[in-house]
Amino acid sequence: MEVFDLSDKTERVLLVGVQENDGDDTEESLQELAELAKTAGAEVVGTVIQKRERIHPGTYVGKGKIDEIRTLLNALDATGIICDDELSPVQMNHLQQELESKIMDRTLLILDIFASRAVTKEGKIQVELAQLRYRAVRLVGLGSSLSRLGGGIGTRGPGEKKLEMDRRLIKERISQLKKELEHVKKHRKLLREGRKKDRVMTAAIVGYTNAGKSTLLNTLTDAGVLSEDKLFATLDPTTRLLELDGGQRIYLTDTVGFIRKLPHHLIEAFKSTLEEAKYADVILHVVDASNPQVEEQMFIVYETLRELGVKDKTIVTLFNKQDRLAGNEILRDFKADYVLKISARTGWGLDELKNTLEKILIGNQIYIERVLDYKDAGMLQLVRKYGQLIEEKYTENGIEIKARVPKDIYGRLGE
Repeated sequence: MEVFDLSDKTERVLLVGVQENDGDDTEESLQELAELAKTAGAEVVGTVIQKRERIHPGTYVGKGKIDEIRTLLNALDATGIICDDELSPVQMNHLQQELESKIMDRTLLILDIFASRAVTKEGKIQVELAQLRYRAVRLVGLGSSLSRLGGGIGTRGPGEKKLEMDRRLIKERISQLKKELEHVKKHRKLLREGRKKDRVMTAAIVGYTNAGKSTLLNTLTDAGVLSEDKLFATLDPTTRLLELDGGQRIYLTDTVGFIRKLPHHLIEAFKSTLEEAKYADVILHVVDASNPQVEEQMFIVYETLRELGVKDKTIVTLFNKQDRLAGNEILRDFKADYVLKISARTGWGLDELKNTLEKILIGNQIYIERVLDYKDAGMLQLVRKYGQLIEEKYTENGIEIKARVPKDIYGRLGE
């Protein structure tokens, strides 16, 4: 996968959005788009918002606004525009013809960031698949645009050469990547089954991008995952085992961050990764409590989980970044089973999180009091490995134990 170095070529871009209703989140969405552009290595030189009843089907914005954008492009020496919604091939071609400048949309920008963040083979396969699906129907307009404008945002990943392939070759490449992804999916399934055999529960760490998921995993388990104050700082999921004070154990899996208008191509390509949340026993929902759009971000996370088919899970919502808050804000999540305030960076509140996780684990176990024959002493090792041995006493009648064990172990210990 080809990655262009943007360090010596900063793109200067105009952000363009359409506000269809008064009071919608267009301004907040464009602020987030600016952060995405910055993450991709671009410099935002201006923002344009058009109020319309609906997005123009042919050119995204109206004719008058196109003239305004053309004037701004020249006045601000901008190299292109980024639209806040996914453009259709028709819209992209028409804008290209009208403005004679580089045209990008939110989806292309996010795909570009993912391409630069992907480290593992799995991540690179998923990104390339998403990009090719996106570009397959945009070859004519997008290909000519990139061939004239050279490198920069939107050219990472498959690269310009692959964009110039005909549709048949791209279709073959997509088919090949899907097969490779099936192997990845099978591998993930085997890993999950292995953890299931260990009878250790799993918690998936989910949340809006830059909420502090990787920082939480690092602080709890010394995972060593890249953690930066950037959108999509980490892309590839990481699983680590957390040992709790009471002897209980739980796997923690970091997942890719969610975002408003998360491209459909990404959800499809990253399904094997995102499904970690679907198969987890517990959802740790990390929320940036210092963000002004905290409630909207929570809503987007829950909507994305719903799209992935994640339901009937124990949810622990963690209002993170408490160290950035001045007052004692009222923070609620009525969809969560547990709500905690934490600071993943400083470690504040994480003892309470561990206690909560232990409570959840205990709630999924059965308390027993048994007297084991000495000939069955091997069962003790089973209890220690998969449950929690609270007390053991050696008597004339056998080994008296008090313990908590998973349901399947309970059946093997007899009455």
